[in-house]
Amino acid sequence: MINADEIAGILQSQIANFTTEVHEDQVGTVIEVGSSIARVYGLEAVQQSELVEFPNGLQGIALNLEEDNVGVIILGPDSDIKEGMQVRRTGRIASVPVGESLLGRVVDPLGNAVDGKGAIAATRYRTIENRAPTVVERQPVKQPMQTGIRAIDALIPIGKGQRELIIGDRQVGKTAIAMDTIINQKGKNVFCIYVAIGQKNSTVSALASRFEMEGAMEYTTIVTTSPADSPALKYIAPYAGCAMAEDLMYSGKDVLIVYDDLTKHAIAYREVSLLLRRPPGREAYPGDIFFLHSRLLERSAKLSDEKGGGSLTALPIIETQAGDVSAYIPTNLISITDGQIYLSTTLFFQGVRPAVDVGISVSRVGSAAQTKAMKSVAGQLKLDLAQFRELAAFAKLSSDLDKGTQATLTRGEKITEILKQPQYQPQNVEDQVPLIYAATKGYLTDVETARLQEWSHSFVNFLHEKHPEIVNGIRDSKALGDEKALVAAIEAFNESF
Repeated sequence: MINADEIAGILQSQIANFTTEVHEDQVGTVIEVGSSIARVYGLEAVQQSELVEFPNGLQGIALNLEEDNVGVIILGPDSDIKEGMQVRRTGRIASVPVGESLLGRVVDPLGNAVDGKGAIAATRYRTIENRAPTVVERQPVKQPMQTGIRAIDALIPIGKGQRELIIGDRQVGKTAIAMDTIINQKGKNVFCIYVAIGQKNSTVSALASRFEMEGAMEYTTIVTTSPADSPALKYIAPYAGCAMAEDLMYSGKDVLIVYDDLTKHAIAYREVSLLLRRPPGREAYPGDIFFLHSRLLERSAKLSDEKGGGSLTALPIIETQAGDVSAYIPTNLISITDGQIYLSTTLFFQGVRPAVDVGISVSRVGSAAQTKAMKSVAGQLKLDLAQFRELAAFAKLSSDLDKGTQATLTRGEKITEILKQPQYQPQNVEDQVPLIYAATKGYLTDVETARLQEWSHSFVNFLHEKHPEIVNGIRDSKALGDEKALVAAIEAFNESF
């Protein structure tokens, strides 16, 4: 049975509660499209870096605000966008999902998962471009960020909140250093973000599976764009990665971010700028290319205790052509960062790996962020290596050398050999310090250079088994401690080796 009174009552209550809502959308029209760039007419009130939406669901970022049109970079393929299409303002500045739900995942610069493990349940968003912490909001860099690589931790130390450039030609081990540093953060309560800009999908896949194998993926997020992606995605990738890292930093955590590499980033931005008809400058880069990287890297900091004491350490990577560090982008980045690790092709092909050229490499924060133990052995190491480099050039010309020179050359050879390290085998400081101590104090003179790698591996195992108090003492007190015990351990091991 139909109850007429009941139906009438429902209708009356709906009429009484009915409210009209006027929803206003500002729309524009595409007047030109091509090469991942759209020119849009009619979005008068659009903001700089605001997201706009095309009818097929694709998004773009308003980058050029001109008198009669807006230059929009399209975040994806432009093949479905046609002239005359309507473009809608979203009212949202370009932003990405942030939070710990991104850890262990591979995402694109918009925060969409690309690892096939399902969507990411993010509750918070953060704009990709943010103001860098001010002078008052920072504190000095004074805690070590251990890379696990002997040559770097001893000679070019990196601190939490520092920006250290990794620079060198292609295929000399730049990414290897960044990977080892991320692997070395296991159990150290440091979160890592790895931004792969325009890297091949196969390379990123191999990298992710390596991190998985080493147990590093659980505290790492990989942000990736492939060479086939639009230049707009490559341009926003490092900013998106930085926003994800900043969210963790402002919640009081230590974060390490790797930008691999900023050469490809600069090229993508040059492409976008030229397509937007911005005037080109040196090497056809636009005038604001310095600002592009300075506003990104300046966001790395060690925050003051009032701000939670979190830190963001950046390792930007830059590729040089034939070792030319005086090119435009490398010189820009050298002036923005707090030092550089220079990898030399010559050393790489001589078998010195990691191929760190200690002569050109520098850390401008450095020893302030070193433990006492490392500081006590590293000073002598720098001196010995400098003397060795100076004499090695002359030794080639001379046949008969005095005993002092021969001793310096022998020690330099031993130190160079002890600083070699296989990939994916980062070392804790308490294991590095005894090795460097033995090398600088001349305890390796009688060990064959060819067997030094074997010696170093066996000696570390020997210390852990027979003299754990030495290793634990260095780890807990951060100082060298009882030198006599260490010397006795080295001599005892040398007798049996």
